[in-house]
Amino acid sequence: MATKAKAKTQLEPLGDRIVVKPIKREETTKGGIILPDTAKEKPQEGEVIAVGPGRLTDDGTRIEMEVKKGDKVMYAKYAGTEIKLDDEELLILRESDVLARVT
Repeated sequence: MATKAKAKTQLEPLGDRIVVKPIKREETTKGGIILPDTAKEKPQEGEVIAVGPGRLTDDGTRIEMEVKKGDKVMYAKYAGTEIKLDDEELLILRESDVLARVT
């Protein structure tokens, strides 16, 4: 009996939105204390996995996105919409919520 491989769902963000995979923080402190989920801060750093075509101005001109797929970025703490897709936690946010590119 053959098993079917589950196809991975692809997201294509619209306008000036991007899809980010948050980078998980350390679960222990430098002193070796394990942090419970309630004490952990929300991640503010992630990797861009999909980018929209860019924002449209009032006159119909498209403004190109400054971030691209594969960039590591810092974003506002409570920005975007959290989603779970194919058992993976992702974040959809506007490019304006990105604070910096991490190099």
